[in-house]
Amino acid sequence: MEGVDKWYGAFHALKNINLTVRKGEKIVLCGPSGSGKSTLIRCINALEKIERGTIMVEGTKLDDSGKSIDAVRREVGMVFQNFNLFPHMTILENCSLAPMRVRGTKKADAEAIARKYLERVRILDQADKFPAQLSGGQQQRVAIARALCMEPKAMLFDEPTSALDPEMVKEVLDTMIGLAKDGMTMICVTHEMGFARQVADRVIFMASGEIIEEAPPETFFRNPTHPRTQAFLGEILAHH
Repeated sequence: MEGVDKWYGAFHALKNINLTVRKGEKIVLCGPSGSGKSTLIRCINALEKIERGTIMVEGTKLDDSGKSIDAVRREVGMVFQNFNLFPHMTILENCSLAPMRVRGTKKADAEAIARKYLERVRILDQADKFPAQLSGGQQQRVAIARALCMEPKAMLFDEPTSALDPEMVKEVLDTMIGLAKDGMTMICVTHEMGFARQVADRVIFMASGEIIEEAPPETFFRNPTHPRTQAFLGEILAHH
């Protein structure tokens, strides 16, 4: 991302964002509500349109053409806060749909891929159930498997645990930690600081639409330099 600006009407949501993510790198984005974290990752796969600057993904420059957007979305998986599974489809159908639709994969092959990734997130035994029959933590793991079925080069996570009951958070974070260990390029918007310490190569702190501070976890947590980062971490530690 180079010089990226995004407005909603008069509200300047992202201000001159410059961010380079290397292959295999794990980035955690944190910051107060409304700081632009979710907007930033939604711009990467064109769920939000930018007004200024450039976004390049794997050599594809994101512009308004359907072609560039499709190319980027094929390579970048996204996991949302609220799972976004299709309620009328089984878990297996949810996961095999995109490879069939987008990549033209045959049904049998798409189902084999789906089973592979459902096993990867340890939920293969639920393949024939419908989303409503699963817990929130299980549904989120299905959503991760569904994104993996497209065999993306990178994964975006938008507060993947914030809609979950506390006892379900760990199973989703464990799945994400596994992915990180496998070398997946990841950008995660999350308040889970333990996860950031364990997995992140860089922690990026955003406030008011700007990147205020970025550092490896050790430095970020031990001696943040910006007063807003210090205040944010102080609040988070007070809550835990």
